[in-house]
Amino acid sequence: MHRRRRTALVLSAAIAAAAPLLTACGSDAHPGAAAVVGSERITVAQLENRVNDVRTAQRAASGDDAQYQRLVAQTGTLTRNTLNGMVLEKVLDRALEDAGVTATRKEVQQYRSDLEHEAGGSEALEAAWLQQYNVAPEHLEESLRSDVEVQKLATALGADMNSPEGGTVFWKAMADASEKLGVDLNPRYGSWGVAQDGRLGLADSKTPWVREVTKATQQQPA
Repeated sequence: MHRRRRTALVLSAAIAAAAPLLTACGSDAHPGAAAVVGSERITVAQLENRVNDVRTAQRAASGDDAQYQRLVAQTGTLTRNTLNGMVLEKVLDRALEDAGVTATRKEVQQYRSDLEHEAGGSEALEAAWLQQYNVAPEHLEESLRSDVEVQKLATALGADMNSPEGGTVFWKAMADASEKLGVDLNPRYGSWGVAQDGRLGLADSKTPWVREVTKATQQQPA
């Protein structure tokens, strides 16, 4: 895989055995909220709409109902993974602000153009992101922007995301940003915290950012 893509996919790691970083508030404290990040609410309706977008795209891409049902079964944690990504996007925004860096529209468009060239066109890229990362076509631009922002943040931090040390630096900055914001998670979706390997997120969740980085670091010789 293209090195730039491997470096950018920083937030899709599986987060297992996470210890709570911040105490989640009950849904009674924030009615209708799946999570509250700083002063911003992620409503249950927003979360469900994002999940429904993925399901609609999966159904359209399926050859028949049986294939669609298999996809649904294979992505049973979609709601939790989607919420994980939505919270991490807001934490990433704060980490970028703290580091004083931004990603321009031109940079995102260039990144998308490069990926479309590698994939064989816009539709092929959309299909790949849906299949690999459960990102609906209408949210592809947001996902790609996050990739570019992760890369910009890593550069600002001097963190090589293809090394364990770089990953530690990156996730420390994300954890710091999360603590400054405060993350109140609706308990029905689980707990928010830092895993034993230092990565941040909803326990046992995955989002479309880090898979390749995780794989690369695991393959490095001791």
